Amino acid sequence: MEQAKKQQLAKIANQLRLDIVEEVHAAKSGHPGGSLSIADIITYLYYEEMNVNPQNPADPDRDRFVLSKGHTAPALYAVLAEKGFFPREELVTLRKVDSFLQGHPDMKHTPGVDMTTGSLGLGISAACGMALAAKIDGKNYRTYTIVGDGESEEGQVWEACMFAAHYKLDNFCMILDLNGLQIDGPITEVMNPTPHDQKLAAFGFHVIVADGHDFDAIEAAFAEAKTVKGKPTAIIFNTVKGKGVSFMENQVGWHGSAPNDEQYAQAVAELSKN
Repeated sequence: MEQAKKQQLAKIANQLRLDIVEEVHAAKSGHPGGSLSIADIITYLYYEEMNVNPQNPADPDRDRFVLSKGHTAPALYAVLAEKGFFPREELVTLRKVDSFLQGHPDMKHTPGVDMTTGSLGLGISAACGMALAAKIDGKNYRTYTIVGDGESEEGQVWEACMFAAHYKLDNFCMILDLNGLQIDGPITEVMNPTPHDQKLAAFGFHVIVADGHDFDAIEAAFAEAKTVKGKPTAIIFNTVKGKGVSFMENQVGWHGSAPNDEQYAQAVAELSKN
């Protein structure tokens, strides 16, 4: 990837992280850790990978994106606002009663959201249905979904994986955010779902493992995914929970906690240096 493009994407991802921190601070609740860990991935998806248009969010030929780990909605809202699906000023209304930016994505009220998610396991299942619909309808759009590593402990995730492989959904890309932590602690201690790469391969996926904070690696992973025929692809991105904010990184307590005023100021100061 050209250095200038890489710098541009890094700048956007950093702005998303600032937005995420601001959203959760304003709401006094939310999930910053996993939102920050996917900021680079979701930046690449919306600015380089996917065919989406803020002026026509319901375009039937658009690529589809489903945030299966719906609690990290602050990251999705941040990128949708940056792309122009709705005004950035709305971000601070996160989780307010009269806001269209609720704690989990809502396809009926939020422009650019393709699927309402929250109950873990449902998002990837819906995404598989979208990918199969494209096959049936002879459409060329691709479907992407981000699944949490804690979410991967849900049996429904693996049922969806069987479905994707059975129907040879080579237009489907499962993205696994492997940051190693979930609400109750390390994933290997709560309900060990590893090794993801071997399990997904056994379920019939083409598996790619990459650094979820390196735009060269992210670009290469998505480019490889588009060459795969006859089977779905799973990209396992190794990430850092709370990435970009020093006191949040790799700290399980920031899975679902909002920063106070002092912590908010420190996070903004750190991110503003980038």
